Amino acid sequence: MPNDLTQHTASPVVTEPQQGRKLPLLALLALSAAVFLTSLTETLPAGLLPAMSAGLGVSESAAGQTVTLYALGTALTAIPLTAATAGRRRKHLLLAAMAGFGVANTVTALSSDYLLTMAARFAAGVAAGLAWALLAGYARRMAPVHLQGKALAIAMAGIPLALSLGVPAGTFLGTALGWQAAFLVMTALTVVLLGWIAAAVPDFPGQPRGGRIPVLRTARIPGVAPVLFVTLVFVLAHTVLYTFIATFLQRLGMGDAADRVLLVFGAASLVSIWFTGAHLHRRLRTLAVAATLLFAAAAGLLAVASGSPAAVYLAVVLWGLGWGGAPTLLQTAAGDAAGESADAAQAMLVTLWNVAMAGGGVLGGILLGVLGAASFPWSVLVLLAPVLIVVLAARGHGFPARRTP
Repeated sequence: MPNDLTQHTASPVVTEPQQGRKLPLLALLALSAAVFLTSLTETLPAGLLPAMSAGLGVSESAAGQTVTLYALGTALTAIPLTAATAGRRRKHLLLAAMAGFGVANTVTALSSDYLLTMAARFAAGVAAGLAWALLAGYARRMAPVHLQGKALAIAMAGIPLALSLGVPAGTFLGTALGWQAAFLVMTALTVVLLGWIAAAVPDFPGQPRGGRIPVLRTARIPGVAPVLFVTLVFVLAHTVLYTFIATFLQRLGMGDAADRVLLVFGAASLVSIWFTGAHLHRRLRTLAVAATLLFAAAAGLLAVASGSPAAVYLAVVLWGLGWGGAPTLLQTAAGDAAGESADAAQAMLVTLWNVAMAGGGVLGGILLGVLGAASFPWSVLVLLAPVLIVVLAARGHGFPARRTP
């Protein structure tokens, strides 16, 4: 592989502008595929709960905990695993993480025992957490400074694709051929991806022992804590609404439109990813404020929609535009603020992201039982208020007015 890809320092951020270099598209698409597979595997059981429940001989509520265990595996191990593997070469580590992911999916597909399935889901979450902690820094290191936003946007495109296209496709496959088939397909795709990574993705060294900052101490670096707070609360607000969107639509008399609503959401998210990647290098702060306001406007519109399909679809478009670029934006902000400790910051971001996903399901369930589905958009507005305050306050570090490469 080219020498300029193997002689960088341990920092996951390219420190010298290289205007002549182009984006390594094939390698970035491999990272996007990894993001797609990990995101899809996390959420796939949501569309297969009745079949998984019957196959494992447990209630649908118990089968639903396969999503919780995955998120828990990521949340509990992303930070310690990132710290323990900081000195390892990045490509070897990514291949190991994805191989472990494939093995866990295979066990899930072949298991008929609930406890074994839960253990496999936890293991998949562990492998995915390690991969996620690597992916953002990997994408940034492969690109010159002025194209890092686009590189990360390409890598993160796997998230909305998984939510808007992957889950419906996986649900259809599971319904037609059995839920095990859906997980076996995930294994087959992972095997293909391993070959793709081996052939197309460049390698980078880990951090030398003397240059590492303890993971938790990274949170004290100016700007890191505000980004982590925004990540936690923004994702929590999104998860509360996304997890129960079908229930919310039923309240509006649009229960049969859930698939179309999610498709519109996914399309708007893709537009957001493209726009964020194109403008992130110079307008990180503006994009962070805009994402928060767009999501808040969507929630406000849903709160007063009163069953108007046009209002609902407009709200979903605004929501997708606010949400789609968020992973790229937040991971870029965390990496910029942390500098040479970017991998550690990414590990904390991944941990809080999964805590928010797990917490969103719990909070949404409580809100549904106590206040009903109408409370979801109002709760989003309440959660987004401190997000906007922190983004506006973090002008010097975290979400700076002027981004410094």
